[in-house]
Amino acid sequence: MVFDFLKGQFIDVIHWTDDTRDTMVWRFERQGHEIKYGAKLTVREGQAAVFVHEGQMADVFGPGLYMLETNNMPIMTALQHWDHMFQSPFKSEIYFINTTRFNDLKWGTKNPIMTRDPEFGPVRIRAFGTYSMRVTDPAKFMTEIVGTDGEFTADEISFQIRNVILQEMSRALAASKIPVLDMAANSADLGKLVATAINPQIADYGLSLPELYIENISLPEEVEKALDKRTSMGIVGDLNRYMQFNAAEGMAQPGSAMGAAMGAGMGAGLGMGMAQNMAAAQAGPWGAAPAAAAQTPPAPPPPEKLWHTATAGTTNGPFSRSHLGRMITDGQFTRETLVWTAGQDGWKPAGEIAELAQLFTVAPPPPPGA
Repeated sequence: MVFDFLKGQFIDVIHWTDDTRDTMVWRFERQGHEIKYGAKLTVREGQAAVFVHEGQMADVFGPGLYMLETNNMPIMTALQHWDHMFQSPFKSEIYFINTTRFNDLKWGTKNPIMTRDPEFGPVRIRAFGTYSMRVTDPAKFMTEIVGTDGEFTADEISFQIRNVILQEMSRALAASKIPVLDMAANSADLGKLVATAINPQIADYGLSLPELYIENISLPEEVEKALDKRTSMGIVGDLNRYMQFNAAEGMAQPGSAMGAAMGAGMGAGLGMGMAQNMAAAQAGPWGAAPAAAAQTPPAPPPPEKLWHTATAGTTNGPFSRSHLGRMITDGQFTRETLVWTAGQDGWKPAGEIAELAQLFTVAPPPPPGA
């Protein structure tokens, strides 16, 4: 009867169901830590059970259903000096460890990372992202990290993991020699590189990092503003055409200051045109112009164009048309030479421009003996 009474006091099934999302270790609570010999231990998928006897690490059980007997607990049997006929309860602490992945854990740089960019020189960058973590060695994790904590959560180890990530992230970014503008395209490779460097270190804790993601790499605000200006200049392109576009846009807005100025200019042009028409009307019926009209000086000739040349990646000039003609004689200017002048849309071969192509038709042949 006494044995039956004691038998009813001890638990028959030991198991753990976790309703939280951040518990890594949970200690099975039993008054006096008394476990019945022959009790059933249920370890579910994604769990491990660790027995600690009198402060010493004993047996570790993976997923499955176990009868707590001497043949299933070799280390405990050796510690207790049990024989195969042992039937009384024993005292031991049982810790259940969650071996599934803990996802969407955050990391980020508190202070900027100094790196040397091949285009901008020394720059300070920040980065942040997420990572996943899991327990790969329950016994080592218990020994190195948990100790006697009865309920251990992911937050208690995530701070240490973040420090290791940031240390390796700084080293990887500094040694990668990837331009800052190209880091976004290489973030996946950088994440794998950092995770590979971190895993040997955190393996000493019984942990691993299956995944590490870099969500963003950013520059200081002043550098981003400079990049925005540089991008704007690239979008503008040809400044002359840009100014013409702005002028046309201003004319289309009569209420604006630019529209008023352009309107005044057009008015002045129309007035000059009317004056010329009146002067023509005052001419005789046979086209004879008054004496005052006959003395009007002719309009000045248009200014001569100046040309720039491009050879072997360098530009020269500006040169006048006559100077280019002399360069043909010296062999320094050919039909294939790229040229550009104000108002021209990009560089073009000299042979495709009518006013320069004439130079090659009238150029004298090379001197004898050349």
